[in-house]
Amino acid sequence: MTRPINEPYQPIWRLSLVCICIVSLLLVIAWKIVDLQVINNSILQREGDARTVRNDVIVANRGNIVDRNGQPLAISSPVQSLWLNPKEVLQHPEQMPERAAAFFSIDINPEVMEKRIADSAQKEFLYIKRRMSPAESKAVLDLGIIGVYSQEEYRRFYPMGEAAVHLVGLTNGEDAGQEGMELAYDDWLSGVPGSRQVLKDRLGGIIREVKINAEAAPGKDLMLSIDSRLQFLAYKTLKEAVAMRGASGGTATLLDAVTGEVLAMVSQPSYNPNNLTSLDEGELTNRAIVSRLEPGSTVKTFTMTAALESGLFDTNSIVQTSPGYVVVDRNTIKDPVDYGPSTLARIIAKSSQVGASKVGLTIGPEPMLAVLARVGFGQSLSTGFPGEETGVLPNHARWSKADIASLAYGYGFQVTPLQLAQAYAIYANRGIRKQVSLVKLDAPVTGERVIAADLAETIVSMLKGVVSTDMGGTGVKANIPLYQVAGKTGTTWFYEAGKGYDQSNYISLFAGFVPADNPRIVAVITIHQPQGAEYGGGAVAAPVFAQIAAGAMRILNVTPVLTEPKVSEEPAMPAAAAELSMAQNAIEVVP
Repeated sequence: MTRPINEPYQPIWRLSLVCICIVSLLLVIAWKIVDLQVINNSILQREGDARTVRNDVIVANRGNIVDRNGQPLAISSPVQSLWLNPKEVLQHPEQMPERAAAFFSIDINPEVMEKRIADSAQKEFLYIKRRMSPAESKAVLDLGIIGVYSQEEYRRFYPMGEAAVHLVGLTNGEDAGQEGMELAYDDWLSGVPGSRQVLKDRLGGIIREVKINAEAAPGKDLMLSIDSRLQFLAYKTLKEAVAMRGASGGTATLLDAVTGEVLAMVSQPSYNPNNLTSLDEGELTNRAIVSRLEPGSTVKTFTMTAALESGLFDTNSIVQTSPGYVVVDRNTIKDPVDYGPSTLARIIAKSSQVGASKVGLTIGPEPMLAVLARVGFGQSLSTGFPGEETGVLPNHARWSKADIASLAYGYGFQVTPLQLAQAYAIYANRGIRKQVSLVKLDAPVTGERVIAADLAETIVSMLKGVVSTDMGGTGVKANIPLYQVAGKTGTTWFYEAGKGYDQSNYISLFAGFVPADNPRIVAVITIHQPQGAEYGGGAVAAPVFAQIAAGAMRILNVTPVLTEPKVSEEPAMPAAAAELSMAQNAIEVVP
């Protein structure tokens, strides 16, 4: 059989085809190399870096809050927060058992967390748990779960807990000020975060730091005026008194008589800022500075000041309080007993409603309002504390006699405990008003004279009579061994907004300073709604003052001025009855 003519040339054709294919493949490979290394090199480099190089936030440490002696009140500790990338996690369903074990180990319901992950499928960031200990976080990361990472944060810790929380305040979940001085000085305390470029592995672990883009600037420290020793003393004493009396709350405010600095400020009820799981909203209130109350008989101090300033009265003036009551605008103002002819000093010591009313009606409202305004009532104290109340002074177009009488013994207007403390500090400083401060002062305070020095001295003598003279005043239980006290008791009906006065509940008050002749501290105590037979300021608030003041004298190492306690020889009148000073309850309507 004859072979076809073209058959000898077939192997050459096939070889040529193979060569063409090989050359073409080499050209494609060469082109791809050129494309990767030259044409798209920068783009691919950026894409690679995006998967390995990250710009991490350098968390800024929040400034510490300390007391006047440098003792910590609020500090920040480094912690770890776990987070995950839902997109990345959902690509690995085979790791669900490992994830469930990890979530369970840090007290997170695995089913709930997996649902959150599914609901966030289009997101790239989801917190698992924040502010964990480094060891707790590391235990989870060591499981090697793809898409789970950690970041450094800070957790706020309050060493004094509930003893100082109403003043110090607290931060929220983002470490920003939420209450108290944490909020008032948030800009000062907050730092400025920095940034760094780091190289990370597949699991988010840092391989090396590439560079620092911006250094973090830590927040500045804040030094408050309080003394931790006095703060804890006031807290412990007040809490025990509130519990013992079955009261709904109370306050204790201590000022440095010389500088006006707040040495202690506590409120009850309180709460633990380190554990907010059972926080009641009512516990957040700093009653000493944001809550108002009618000051009751503590205002008789200012009424007597206005009386002496008016020139219509002097220390020898006699006010007839017999027969123990007086009719004003068809209302009867009563004392618990007939005190008879009384000096201004005796009116204060016995807390006579009749005497204060007659003095007020004689001088009129303007002199009393002038004194109340000069001592700071109805005005801001400019402490910068969030929610600080200014109080309310009356401004009637026409004053009835009942209005004037009520003003004279402390009703018809409202103040805060801190305002009352500042007002009594004026007498401690013999007529000089000094600005109160919640932060430690670096320079001496001069203040402004608002009451004549000799008049202030006279009032101080009257205030001594309330607690330790032979006049048997209502505040004898405020007396402490070895130190002379000056102060005034008060008892008022409990007032609730929208409901009016509760005639079965009271607020017990005591305002005073010690040592009387060279004051070191000024203190105001309020006990809200004490239960039981005793409810007057002399019986309930005065003993709290005595306990705190006695402790403060020891802590501050104040030299004793007396060789033995001064005790009244005249039996004190029932304090509550002597002080009850509101028109709606101390006044009977005459038919």
